[in-house]
Amino acid sequence: MRHIEDREHIDLVTWLRMMESRHPELALVYHTPNGGYRDARQAAKFKAMGVKPGVWDLFVPVPAPGLWVEMKAPKGRLTPAQAKWRESLEPAGYRFEVAYSWVEAARYIADHIGFDTDV
Repeated sequence: MRHIEDREHIDLVTWLRMMESRHPELALVYHTPNGGYRDARQAAKFKAMGVKPGVWDLFVPVPAPGLWVEMKAPKGRLTPAQAKWRESLEPAGYRFEVAYSWVEAARYIADHIGFDTDV
């Protein structure tokens, strides 16, 4: 089922890139590649470099304090580490949204930045 989530994520990034000319702040949205398989050596290296479990898929840094978006396949759920990440940052004013399609994620991002979208 992971491939569905990956496809939706790629479609969202394609939309973001297409919309950047009208909304330049979208160029600041980034993905943290925490998921996926890592061999033991690579996992140890990433941990040493500061990779943290539970970081959400995408971060929209503007307007501050920002929006975190987690892409999930249908019926997907947050991991305990993802729930803890949200619980730790919500008191600081960060917004969190779980999206089950690229369209849903695009609407959350557009709403956060403050523009209407017709997706």
